[in-house]
Amino acid sequence: MDLVKSHLMYAVREEVEVLKEQIKELYERNSQLERENAVLKSLANTDQLTQLSSTQISPAGSTSPPQQQPPTNNANSKPHLEGAAQALSLLQQPNVTSA
Repeated sequence: MDLVKSHLMYAVREEVEVLKEQIKELYERNSQLERENAVLKSLANTDQLTQLSSTQISPAGSTSPPQQQPPTNNANSKPHLEGAAQALSLLQQPNVTSA
């Protein structure tokens, strides 16, 4: 009986370590996504933010994806997108884990 108990305890400890590592990775990923979100929000104009918030308030039973705006040929849109791409590239960090 003690042998079974020790094997179970070992298996549980291993699983706890795996779950701790997954929690750590998910926390780091969440932090990265929050930083990216903040950058994108700062680069978005108020019309885009208003449209985004109105699609998030849709009824809970709705499963339709948010509608996409057709691309504009605005001369100001390309530099804006390039700035967003540069900001996101700055946020990308190597996936470094420490034990």
